[in-house]
Amino acid sequence: MTMRAFAHDVYTYPLPTGHKFPLGKYKLVREGAEQLPSISVEGARAATAAELLLAHDSSYVAAMEAGDLPRRDVLALGLPWSVELVERARRSVGATIMATHAALEDGVAANLGGGTHHAFPDAGRGFCVFNDVVVAIRAAYRAGSIKRALVVDLDVHQGDGTHFALDGDETAFTFSINGFGNYPFHRVPGDLECDLPNGTGDGRYLEELGRLLPLALERSRPDVCFYLAGADPYERDRLGRLALTKRGLARRDELVRSALLEAGVPAVATLAGGYAERIEDTVAINLATLRTFAAA
Repeated sequence: MTMRAFAHDVYTYPLPTGHKFPLGKYKLVREGAEQLPSISVEGARAATAAELLLAHDSSYVAAMEAGDLPRRDVLALGLPWSVELVERARRSVGATIMATHAALEDGVAANLGGGTHHAFPDAGRGFCVFNDVVVAIRAAYRAGSIKRALVVDLDVHQGDGTHFALDGDETAFTFSINGFGNYPFHRVPGDLECDLPNGTGDGRYLEELGRLLPLALERSRPDVCFYLAGADPYERDRLGRLALTKRGLARRDELVRSALLEAGVPAVATLAGGYAERIEDTVAINLATLRTFAAA
């Protein structure tokens, strides 16, 4: 059986010259995934307005679609508004919804992007327009497909938008390992977290993951897990500040996949952030994650 993965890189959007968001990585990841015999890549549909409203205020969705955002919100988002940006964001959410259906059927699936965990109900922040994981959790719950979800967020940046949206929500449990001296600088507490100092390498990171992931699974008892496999803990990431090697990140993915397999929990992998000095390094880390999850 091949792992189904959903791509939304067909839709691109204009960015100013020199912008730090690595838009080009998505096409490269898709092209690389298409060469892997263990992965079947499909195009992602756009999330509907009703689906977006499962996680976002109607006023925010309307303002984003119309390009009527206050200047402070555009600055907080970090991306210039465009029609293409909105379409791409809708398809990023759609990809995670589709991957959730596939994972519940097959045991594992992936979004070749997604993990937009800085998006709040009423605002986009940190390159994140709509929160794909929150929408997908609520869509699956409304459909009766799941009763409880676990979010394992191993992007280097804390998922403040996800934590805010799921605060007090008994259908979801959030676990994350974050770089402490990094964005966002105003934190929103999650259910189980570990903050690590700048320069933390493979050993300490993997030790904490190995200690805390079983606790997260025990406390959440999930029907599905959403894994944000950020490439940005990498030692040569421009925005990461931790110091994991590629081998350490591969071991991270293996620990998560093995734990979910042992627990019998379907996995939805999203690739989240990655801002390596060389875009090829981010792509290589993303493809290694996909191979690890597809192999099982």
